Amino acid sequence: MPHRNEAAPPTPWSKDLAQPKVDETAYIHSFSNIIGDVRVGSNVLVAPGTSIRADEGTPFSIGSGTNIQDGVVIHGLEQGRVIGDDQQKYSVWIGDNVSITHKALVHGPCYIGDDCFIGFRSTVFNARIGEGCIVMLHALIQDVEIAPGKYVPSGAIITNQQQADRLPDVLPDDMEFAHHVVGINESLRQGYLCAKNMSCITPIRNEMNINYTNGNGYNSAGGTGKLTPEIIDHVKQLVSQGYYVGTEHADTRHFKTGSWQTCSPIESTNSSEVVAALEGCIAEHAAEYVRMFGIDPKAKRRISPIMIKRPDGKKVAQKSTTGNYSVPAAPTRVQTTTGNTTGLTPEVVNQVNSLMSQGCKIGTEYANERRFKTSSWQNGPTIPSLTDLEQFLGEHTGEYVRLIGVDPNVRRRVAEILIQKPGDRSIQQSVSTAPSYQAPVSSQVTGTNNGLSQEVVDQVRSLFSQGYRISLEHANERRFKTSSWMSGAPISATNPSQAMAELEQALAEYSGEYVRLIGVDTNAKRRVLETVIQQPNGNGKGQGFAALKATSNGGAVNGSQPSPVYSSPTATSTTQKLSQEAVEQIRSLIAGGYKIGTEYADKRRFRTSSWKTDTQIDAQREADVFPVLEESLAQHEGEYVRLIGIDPKARRRVLEMIIQQPNGKVN
Repeated sequence: MPHRNEAAPPTPWSKDLAQPKVDETAYIHSFSNIIGDVRVGSNVLVAPGTSIRADEGTPFSIGSGTNIQDGVVIHGLEQGRVIGDDQQKYSVWIGDNVSITHKALVHGPCYIGDDCFIGFRSTVFNARIGEGCIVMLHALIQDVEIAPGKYVPSGAIITNQQQADRLPDVLPDDMEFAHHVVGINESLRQGYLCAKNMSCITPIRNEMNINYTNGNGYNSAGGTGKLTPEIIDHVKQLVSQGYYVGTEHADTRHFKTGSWQTCSPIESTNSSEVVAALEGCIAEHAAEYVRMFGIDPKAKRRISPIMIKRPDGKKVAQKSTTGNYSVPAAPTRVQTTTGNTTGLTPEVVNQVNSLMSQGCKIGTEYANERRFKTSSWQNGPTIPSLTDLEQFLGEHTGEYVRLIGVDPNVRRRVAEILIQKPGDRSIQQSVSTAPSYQAPVSSQVTGTNNGLSQEVVDQVRSLFSQGYRISLEHANERRFKTSSWMSGAPISATNPSQAMAELEQALAEYSGEYVRLIGVDTNAKRRVLETVIQQPNGNGKGQGFAALKATSNGGAVNGSQPSPVYSSPTATSTTQKLSQEAVEQIRSLIAGGYKIGTEYADKRRFRTSSWKTDTQIDAQREADVFPVLEESLAQHEGEYVRLIGIDPKARRRVLEMIIQQPNGKVN
């Protein structure tokens, strides 16, 4: 097989270098560099960018079935040897079926036993690694001997024998990951060999020419086959608006309880990179549900979560709109008429005109009733005219539709306005001019007959007058007794009339359950009101019968400032120092069976990311967890504190979240 055997730059050891001995079944890429007495076994893959230099320390032995991936460096010192399995002396011995992954450094004297896995950018120097060991990413192993079948976690620094002796055993899940990586590289080796054989490569090239349809990397089968075109368009829409993309996954049991596990966010601004990362996430969680959502980095909130994968492998079909997500070249402003000849209500027309006068673009989102309950909105087209908006509403009759105002300069949303609901009779109805709490696109809210009490109406108006937002939580009788409230359909309204229309709709959706109204101070990220407005027996429906507690400046919502509380008065696991987001994350971790810990750092250590371990909480009940966390926050007042979620089975972190800052803010 072809391989590079050019001489190295002149060195004291380069005068009489031996030639590499390469088995004819091995594949050595032409962009790799092999120098000196290197003995390469059968079925070995040496990928491009690899440097194997047996000029100073020699010889090297690479066993059968081993793969050396891109960017690996293998070198040896002049002094020092190890005893190989053939009882001969070697500078570097690498056994059979070993995987040395990208950017790893192996420096002799060194022995790596059969079936070992050396992770990305890990370093092995003057060490002996026993058979079947797995070394994960960015690890350092030096001057030690590791027993067979041991696991070295990512980032570990093993430089004394006591550390090596305490390493855990390899688990089946770890072996599965290593075999997956090795399998990919075995396929790559076969591909390289096939590329050299014309009888093998010609049919493949012909098939690619048949399937190839455009220049963006996707074939006629619909891209790579993992994401539908609708999801790819949705990704492009999110990225174009300046949002990041995140993912969550859940097995069947956790999916039924809504206990999703969050993956690392994809912070790329390149849509192709985001799509590739999503496909990687889908492959990693092949037997689980996976959903995607947008992340607004400025407002620190989620946007448009949608399901992109199911465990049965079926593609999740996303309903298509017009098939075009781009704005026509001309004109860029929404075309309006002074006579309002369209069937839209005057309020919607005024809102559109107001947004456009500020230089904003107009987008749309829609959702059926099931998706609306989980806030899983789907992106619609950008609207160039009021006629197109009216046509879009007609296409999505029986669904929720909301209008999106987008500032193109900073690429962020400035308005989210609900303009259609499934119960609306017709978008041609005009809005009532009387002061009431009706929907912006209908003269009445259909589908409900309960109505809100004057007390609740006054509370909602008071909250909005003070700049607060509102949301809902609901619970059946069993959950109500344990104060295990579930977040309800989001209230996206920005004025009292829209908010109260959405409240009536929500009360109808959660009939037979307890429903409580939440007032939220978005600036301080805290709750200012919690009041039950519906009970299963119908009593108190639309009425607030949970009185507010007075604050230090003396008041409740009607004309004064309400008190910050985070759960009902009957809850045993309340906290006044944690934000609602942190509370929900903690509850999600507990529901998922994870352990919870904390770390802290002063400002100097925070800048260098030098966190100190504080507390690991072994409790599994909210009532036990929250008091310990509050005590930790109080103990480290004036310092950064972050919450750690730990998967005890996989021995890895699943969450890192800052919950306190020195300035007193909580996240």
